Amino acid sequence: MVTLKEAKNYLRVDWEDDDKLILSLLATAKILVKDVGRMNEDQFTENEDSVRTAMLFTVGYLYENRSNPDYHKLGMNLRSILFAQREGII
Repeated sequence: MVTLKEAKNYLRVDWEDDDKLILSLLATAKILVKDVGRMNEDQFTENEDSVRTAMLFTVGYLYENRSNPDYHKLGMNLRSILFAQREGII
């Protein structure tokens, strides 16, 4: 859903040294967003706007805090972003 190019643009990274790291963070972001949002693969693609926002937020947070991320804080922020999907509102 979010490409490497989009993630690098969001992170304002224009070098290729961190490409593997960013791809790994994108994979982690997808898992976290699906888990926190309580979504299967179909729901993940149906909620593209909020999922993209949540994924970019997750990648940005993990990239900037890669030495000591606070996963509880990240999870709470993702819950806020994905509230509608979690509660079945949408």
